[in-house]
Amino acid sequence: MSRRAAAAGSQSSLREANRVLVVETVKRYGGLTQVELATATGLSQATVSTIVRELLAAGVVDTANTTRSGRRAQMVTLARRVGLAVGVQVGHRSMRVVLGDFTHEVIAEQSLPLPAGHRADTSLDRVALLVVDLLERVGATLDDVVGLGVGVPVPVDSSTGMVSVAGLMPGWDDVHVGQVLSKRLGLPVYVDNDANLGAIAESTLGAARQAGDSLYVRVSHGVGAGIVIGGHVHRGAGGTAGAIGHIPVEFPGEPCRCGNDGCLDTVVGAQALLGRLRNSHGALALRDVVQRTNDGDQRCAQVVADAGTAIGRVVAGLGVAVNPQIVVVGGELADTGEVLLRPLREAARRKVRLNPFVPLEVVAAALGSRAEVIGALALALRSTDVPLRVDADEDVGTATGPA
Repeated sequence: MSRRAAAAGSQSSLREANRVLVVETVKRYGGLTQVELATATGLSQATVSTIVRELLAAGVVDTANTTRSGRRAQMVTLARRVGLAVGVQVGHRSMRVVLGDFTHEVIAEQSLPLPAGHRADTSLDRVALLVVDLLERVGATLDDVVGLGVGVPVPVDSSTGMVSVAGLMPGWDDVHVGQVLSKRLGLPVYVDNDANLGAIAESTLGAARQAGDSLYVRVSHGVGAGIVIGGHVHRGAGGTAGAIGHIPVEFPGEPCRCGNDGCLDTVVGAQALLGRLRNSHGALALRDVVQRTNDGDQRCAQVVADAGTAIGRVVAGLGVAVNPQIVVVGGELADTGEVLLRPLREAARRKVRLNPFVPLEVVAAALGSRAEVIGALALALRSTDVPLRVDADEDVGTATGPA
């Protein structure tokens, strides 16, 4: 091969790599201006401008006028015609399904309650039915969907997509969630723990977007954490990293569903909180506690604040180990705002004193109660290949990134 031919081949490979880098970066964040793309990729603004122009002509991206710091700019997003994706959050007592595009914009969604101890087969049947229903609402079909992300409230082994700790979600231990849904819908399915998905969403689209290292703490029927290090979720062996609800905090303590005694979930989980209120308030649901707290009920507020203190002590230990720039708190109980956040923040800061000049920042999730399902949508999108074809004759391959 001549030097000229080798040089031409190298240039072609470089252009292809740069296109893939631009598409992957847009896919990760949902949308960026060309200036932001240049910063995020390390490419020159001229190179980014050329690539965006090529991808726009090929129908891979769309652009729209926007403003940044008072100046006009071009926002770059992947084109909706590239495909749609589905995000699913299956909780202990509810389910949420969203349909979205590569900008992470939700274009249709549906939630429904679930009975206590709901089984995998019936719940996954409901997921499949809701997905088809949402597609019909927007005039789309399963052929338009590139993938489906699913979050569950228990640790998941990412290598198998199965629940990795038995007993935490009865009836789901031996179920391959991804395979079951993939068979029913004929789509690629990606499964993860819901706190990890909340961490993905908040670190790419929400309150931790500017932080390389962050924690996402989900406080709902149980407590879990998603750990982001260097911009990537750390799942650990078997997917159990961040399972802070099963850290023992009371000795002796109440039995936990994981088999240990005195775990954090036995102190601040929904059953524990509702038990403390049963004598004074009768039978309540967790959403009732949130509503009454926000309405000024002092007894409910005290129970929520005590939970914040207990969680903050555990978060402090994780904070020392990970040294995050920010801790983002989400989940159903986080809807009580500073009633939960203030004692959590204070307890965490009392225990984390290694850097007095940069106190541990603890904030509410910017995406609120949708963080986990948006994270499921993002998981599906970032796990999907995007065809890149810049002209009729040259196929430059596909862009795909790690989940």
